[in-house]
Amino acid sequence: MSAPVSTMEEAVQAALATVDDPEIRRPITDLGMVRSAEIGADGVVRVHLLLTVAGCPLKDKLRTDITRAVGAVPGVTGVEIEFGVMSPEQRQSLQSTLRGGGATEEPVIPFAQPGSRTRVYAVASGKGGVGKSSVTVNLAAALAARGLSVGVIDADIYGHSVPRMLGTEARPTRVEDMIMPPQAHGVKLISIGMFTADNAAVVWRGPMLHRALQQFLADVYWGDLDVLLLDLPPGTGDVAISLAQLLPNAEILVVTTPQTAAAEVAERAGAIALQTHQRLVGVVENMSWLELPNGERMDIFGSGGGAAVSESLTRLIGAQVPLLGQIPLDTRVREAGDSGTPIVVAEPTAPAAIALDAVAERLAVRRESLLGKSLGLRPAGR
Repeated sequence: MSAPVSTMEEAVQAALATVDDPEIRRPITDLGMVRSAEIGADGVVRVHLLLTVAGCPLKDKLRTDITRAVGAVPGVTGVEIEFGVMSPEQRQSLQSTLRGGGATEEPVIPFAQPGSRTRVYAVASGKGGVGKSSVTVNLAAALAARGLSVGVIDADIYGHSVPRMLGTEARPTRVEDMIMPPQAHGVKLISIGMFTADNAAVVWRGPMLHRALQQFLADVYWGDLDVLLLDLPPGTGDVAISLAQLLPNAEILVVTTPQTAAAEVAERAGAIALQTHQRLVGVVENMSWLELPNGERMDIFGSGGGAAVSESLTRLIGAQVPLLGQIPLDTRVREAGDSGTPIVVAEPTAPAAIALDAVAERLAVRRESLLGKSLGLRPAGR
């Protein structure tokens, strides 16, 4: 319980401490953004606030939040806010604060550090068109709805689609060499699409892809995440290899459809775990069936693909790789993605939303265990 305030000045400061920066999600008083807060004889509080950058896109929200918090203090008759901009030295100090008080020439990847409590799930598929991105954004939104701090990296550099599916066109804000990720539906996200003009194609070779993924992991200020999901490109190419190097503790979630051909390709995507020594957390079968008005199910893409991938990878890895869920085919999933509101948010009672939420529940409550985890050991030669 906080100590009672004894003066109006202390009450105003306490009120300001309840206002979080909408991008960083920490109190503006802790971030050095409040330059001064003066109370006039008429009861009007005049706040001088320092923005991280000029033209801050969320300035109006800061104005609203400060006015509401300070205006509720007894004796305050009005709130006036003057905005300024941090100096380079102040931004450097803020960056140091956000990084824990230390500055290094090469930013570290917090999720790869010993003791990191962030669960990292890499959502992979053998081929495109199986709904991997839809699964990723819906799992992220479902996990965030449980009160978890969630981030998404759109690592599908060539086929980026996460910003549209989460309904944000916001551009990231830079604080020195740190990037503040936009948020939507309680999810922090970053995508190369936020840095390209219009719908320009990205034409990069492997080293550029590696560097982009490294920057998304190290230069973005994610805060204390409970869960980080990465929407990987299809297949087992450069990004999958870079991920294994940068985040060896990441767990792979394989998405497939019931179709035999798609399942066979998905097995290859999961089998990369043998070479990268990463854990396979499970399989999600998408587009499993179409429910007809009479209650019958039509297996448009066949059946059994998810179970086949689960059984095959279990044999290959030598540890249980469960089928975490089967997501029915529903046009509302596509419509929700196009409108920027995941179906687990837009229509949580839809069968597809219920199935996706059940998968999120299994990922959210997983307890730490050595079962199925790679210990970095290799069999000795004979």
